[in-house]
Amino acid sequence: MAGRTVTRAQLTEAVYQEVGLSRLESAELVEAVIAEIADALERGEMVKISSFGSFAVRQKGQRIGRNPKTGQEVPISPRRVLVFRASHALKEQINNEHRHGAAGAGPAAAGAGRSASA
Repeated sequence: MAGRTVTRAQLTEAVYQEVGLSRLESAELVEAVIAEIADALERGEMVKISSFGSFAVRQKGQRIGRNPKTGQEVPISPRRVLVFRASHALKEQINNEHRHGAAGAGPAAAGAGRSASA
């Protein structure tokens, strides 16, 4: 599964298949959810999604870095960074999928592609 990326189009298609909204309504719903998450993070709020994880913005202070090629010290300005912390439920799901998927058989391996796009 390395190298695969879930796109907005795939999320929209998953909403369309699972919820039964039109494709246009599904696309609008996906865009609205993404916009709300982005807006909350921009305001500095934490976003928690039950059984998935939480997103937060963390402030990093100024520090001195080093150019790996020349060894010269370079100041790195303060900035805000986005951090994601997976929930225990998501971690368990990923680890269980990995264990069952490695065997190559069973319901967990068959459903692995579908759960990644939902």
